[in-house]
Amino acid sequence: MKNSESIYSIAKECFVDTEDAKNFINLDKSIYYLEKLKEIVKKPLKMVLLYGEPGIGKSIILNRLYMDLSKNDPNIHIFLSPILDEKNFEKALQRKIFGTEEEIDFNKFVDLINEKLEFNSTIILLDEAQLYSKAQMEKIRILSDTRKIKFVITLHKTEEEDLIAKGHFKTRIWESIELTPPSPNELEIYIQKKLLMKNLFNLASQINKKNTNFIYKFTKGNYRETNKFMFNLFEIYEFYEKNRPSKINYSKITKKFLEMAAIKLGYINA
Repeated sequence: MKNSESIYSIAKECFVDTEDAKNFINLDKSIYYLEKLKEIVKKPLKMVLLYGEPGIGKSIILNRLYMDLSKNDPNIHIFLSPILDEKNFEKALQRKIFGTEEEIDFNKFVDLINEKLEFNSTIILLDEAQLYSKAQMEKIRILSDTRKIKFVITLHKTEEEDLIAKGHFKTRIWESIELTPPSPNELEIYIQKKLLMKNLFNLASQINKKNTNFIYKFTKGNYRETNKFMFNLFEIYEFYEKNRPSKINYSKITKKFLEMAAIKLGYINA
């Protein structure tokens, strides 16, 4: 970090949206979800579902689960992005589980799993599973029915469909966790901890209930939307510090700048 670098430039980068497990924020709710997942995956289940609205933190919790468990278990594998081509998806599964590039058909793959894997020995983490095709879902179902592979999948919760009752999974999901948005108080802690990760103690202390409630009114606690809001807020501060520093109150986050960020994001009509 350069001495001349603006604190607002550094703060802005704290809120670049990322699913990197190293950026997992230890809130009571997120720790609860993570520890519950760790307990669930110990059970001899076929499938575990982690679901909730987009931007609520499913991916980063799944990534953190992988980071924590893979340290001691070589038989846990993660797919950070869906592989939408059916054949490439099969190859990737084969490569993860058996470390082979040999091209075999799906039936042979299932036979190998039944022959070589022990009961409940392998865990596959699949993010954004709502993007997989029906054919891929059917193969996931078949693989889970071997009882050798357990799938932990994330799905978006939508108004159009009841994800838990989704045809291929209805009788196979033995555990499910629905992620819910943080409270305004939890969001305040989230923002503060994001800033403290970069040692921005003064800025973190300026995040109070009043301006957090203002942010919450628009983002409803959604982490992705909150990150976007905070990124734009500090980008505005960055601009004013460079061009009109006399307009900045360095002792607090002012409502004027919060409103400017809300206008920029379309939450408020100017």
